[in-house]
Amino acid sequence: MASSTLPSNGRLVDIGTHSLALYTHGPEPSSSKDPVVLFISGVASDASTGKPWCGCWCSPLAPSAENIALELSLLIEKAPIPNPLVLVGHSWAGVLVHEYIALKGTDQIAGLVFVDANHETAPLVMDVNDPNLWTVAAGVEPYSAWGVEAEHKLTQEEWYAFRAAETAEKFKLIEHKEDENYRPSFETLRKKELSKKQPLIGNKPVYVIGGTRSRDWSGLYKAGVAKGNGTEEQRSYVRDLIKTVDAKNEGLMKEFLKLSTKSELVFATESGHFVQLTQPEIVVDGVKWVYITSQHLLS
Repeated sequence: MASSTLPSNGRLVDIGTHSLALYTHGPEPSSSKDPVVLFISGVASDASTGKPWCGCWCSPLAPSAENIALELSLLIEKAPIPNPLVLVGHSWAGVLVHEYIALKGTDQIAGLVFVDANHETAPLVMDVNDPNLWTVAAGVEPYSAWGVEAEHKLTQEEWYAFRAAETAEKFKLIEHKEDENYRPSFETLRKKELSKKQPLIGNKPVYVIGGTRSRDWSGLYKAGVAKGNGTEEQRSYVRDLIKTVDAKNEGLMKEFLKLSTKSELVFATESGHFVQLTQPEIVVDGVKWVYITSQHLLS
C-alpha cells in the first residue's frame, strides 16, 4: 500500500523484506538523549485509526511474538529511532516487550508501561478463550457487552474508523494468523526463563496498569443470558470464573513489578481490558511518570 494512503501522521518504514507502518505524534525530540514513547498494540489491533500505536504492515513472517519483536527491532533501527525508549504495551504486547528485551537487551530502554498486559504465565492462570464463557456469550457483540462502545473516549469519527477497520478482510486475515501464534508464543517466552533474571531492567521505571476483567466478563455473561444462552451448569461455571478473575489478573500484574526496583501498580476500576479506550488518562499518567522518572535517571 502506498504511503499516501496512510494518515498524515503515518509513514512506511522499509525493514528489508517488507515495510511497517509507523505513526508519530507530537514534536520531534530536541536531542537523541530525549526519551521517545513507543506504543505497541496487542493482538489484531488496528493502528491506522489515529491512535498512537505502531503496527505491522503486510508482513511475510508468521506473527509469533518472536517475529514481531524482530520486526519491532528492525523498525527502530531503520526509522531510525536512536533515542532511549519508553515502551508502552497493551494486552499481548506484554509478551512482545519481553521478546524484544530477550532479543535486544535493555540498553535502549528507558522505561516500560504495561496496560493490562499479558504476562508469560497468563494462559496458565486464566483462559480468556474459555469455551463455557463464549458459549454463554454466543452472538453477543463484545464491545457493547464490555461497555466500550458506550464509554470509549475516542471521537465518533475515530470510533467509526476503528470499527470499520475491524470488519475489513485484511484485519480478519491478520487476526486469524495472530490467533494461531498467540498461545504458543507464551510457552516460547517462558522457556527463555527471563523471570530468573529479575530485576530484568534494573532500576529503570516500570508502571503497571491493571484492568478490571470482571467488568468485561460480567457484561458478556449478562448479554448472553439475556439471549437465553447456555445451560444453568454453564452459567454457574461462568459466574464462578467472574468471581475469581480479578484476583488472578492482579497476581499477574504484580509479576510485572519484579522487572524493576522502581515500579508502580494501579488499577483502572472503571475499565475492563481496554483501558486505553475507556480511561486513557490513566495511561497518560503512567507514561508521564515513567518519562519523568527515566529523565532523572538519564540526567
